Amino acid sequence: MPKIIENLPEKLLAETRRQVSESGYGAVTVRGVAAACGVGVGTVYNYFPSKDVLIASFMLEDWNDALDAMRVAFSDADARAVLSAEYDGLTAFLRRHERLFSDPEAIRTFSQMSHKRHDQLRAQLAEPLRKTLAGRAEADFLADFLTEALLAWTMAGTDKTTLFSVLDRLL
Repeated sequence: MPKIIENLPEKLLAETRRQVSESGYGAVTVRGVAAACGVGVGTVYNYFPSKDVLIASFMLEDWNDALDAMRVAFSDADARAVLSAEYDGLTAFLRRHERLFSDPEAIRTFSQMSHKRHDQLRAQLAEPLRKTLAGRAEADFLADFLTEALLAWTMAGTDKTTLFSVLDRLL
């Protein structure tokens, strides 16, 4: 009879996160995650088809948590408050995954995926700005422009005061 492990997918993700955090992307293997969780490699593959899906899955969980935290700040907020919440959420997400975002092998592996998801990410971040800028003729352009600036400057480590100075000039 197969052994039943409660919440196995969550345990696999937690172990993958731990290994990435401690050892980096290149050191993580499905075999190592399986061994640490006391299951066979095939069992891991029943839930996750690859190491990259394991990593992308815990990052997606973290991104959804970051979005939820940002959304709390979005209610009845102006554009400055929305940008500030998004900047803080993105910065926290980047810090949490700094090891991955600075690992050349991980960057190569995930770069194609990130290009495919860029529009989705921009849409998630631009939507609250569109709401705060509603009624302005250029609301869609401003929301997209500010979101692109937010993404680029956050990735570059630019302080949010720079983003606010651009916002102040545009509004």
